[in-house]
Amino acid sequence: MPGSGSFRADLGASVVVALVALPLCVGVAVASGVPAELGIVTGVVGGLVTGWFRGSTLQVSGPAAGLTVLVYEAVGAYGLPALGALVLAAGMVQLGLGALRLGRWFRAISLAVVHGMLAGIGLVLIAGQLYALSGVRAPGETLAKLGGVHELGARADWAAVALGAATIAVLVLWRRLPARLRVVPGALVGVAAATAVAALLRLPVETVRVNGVLAAVSPPGWSDFGSLGSVGAVGTVVALALIASAETLFSAAAVDRMHDGPGTDYDRELLAQGVGNAVCGLLGALPMTAVIVRSSANVEAGARTRASRILHGGWLLLFAVALPGVLETVPLAALAGVLLHAGWKLLPARTVAALWRTHRGEAVVLVVTAVAIVATSLFEGVLAGLALAVAKAAWETSHVHVEEVWEGEELCVRVVGNASFLRLPKLLDCLEALPHDVSVRLDLSGLRHLDHACLTALEGWERRRMPLPGWEGVI
Repeated sequence: MPGSGSFRADLGASVVVALVALPLCVGVAVASGVPAELGIVTGVVGGLVTGWFRGSTLQVSGPAAGLTVLVYEAVGAYGLPALGALVLAAGMVQLGLGALRLGRWFRAISLAVVHGMLAGIGLVLIAGQLYALSGVRAPGETLAKLGGVHELGARADWAAVALGAATIAVLVLWRRLPARLRVVPGALVGVAAATAVAALLRLPVETVRVNGVLAAVSPPGWSDFGSLGSVGAVGTVVALALIASAETLFSAAAVDRMHDGPGTDYDRELLAQGVGNAVCGLLGALPMTAVIVRSSANVEAGARTRASRILHGGWLLLFAVALPGVLETVPLAALAGVLLHAGWKLLPARTVAALWRTHRGEAVVLVVTAVAIVATSLFEGVLAGLALAVAKAAWETSHVHVEEVWEGEELCVRVVGNASFLRLPKLLDCLEALPHDVSVRLDLSGLRHLDHACLTALEGWERRRMPLPGWEGVI
């Protein structure tokens, strides 16, 4: 049991984390195209349910900007009532992955793909929230949103733009203030300031609509599970489970580097996330994942045990139940500013520059993943990035080298490395360029791998070479 000192530290940290989480829960929900209350419900479950598990001590879960795009697409395709069924199914997938102890394998995912996924999410988030900040209805497709950005100036509600821009300015400048002032989260200060200005000046801007957290809870009915029979819905479930799991476990690795306490048990954390998402699904709420912004705030606020993340869920519930009228005064443009700032932070400009200098192939994988997400969807973009990463790895590991050594009157041709179909053109070019009027001995003992395509090609080359005098075959 933690001592009184630990409890005081955890209590203080929990308030800070709740204040960070509140605007993000509402903003993520609005950006996902669902009622604002559902984001708070997910935040509460992330604390009061997932927070009890021992997978990670200081990591905090809730609705995340990283899943906004996928949820928005799912709600548009299958409707809000089916969201609970999709999230519940994703939670069950996570439980299965955790039970099979596959959590640690998520660390094998290419970092370039992960950074590309975050960059793609950031670009999609920015494209959508530019319209929300301007008070303009956004087109459905991301490419259409990007194509219409140049027209926003003529259609924008400039009062909303000013509030959103002011919120972003507060977020940017807040990090430069002394640490004693930054105890209060910048997102909360920016949203509170924008809300106060909108109320004092009575600006005619759109605000959050809140009907009550308990009223928003809507468990999926049996008919809603019928949507899981389509291929698209199964793909959405798999995407939700894998992306939420990968984001959670990569966040856990980052949080572990921030403190000296016990490290994360990846399989237990995956089970915890599965239970949390299953509960969110049963309540008809948004999916959850570990969120690095809240987790880092938890560590920086001095949290010592998992009590801080449990208590933060209680604070969120208290705020939502006791102060729903306050939430209704929050301008949507201010939340758009918070999410625009979050989307901008997801763009890994420095990472791309560093990779381009040292590992250009990784930089290409990152950029292709991000562009594919913007051009298609989150799931398809990540699959494209993974496929490219696998192809790149296969290409880089399939090195084959041909050595020619004269041994008296005989030419010994030694093939070294990994002979796969990817290097077959190079291998055949080298063999076919050998002199036709000399005795040749082909030595394959230096090969670590020889796939069927290369073996078949070598046998064909051997048959063409056999009639020539001095041919001694393959050894």
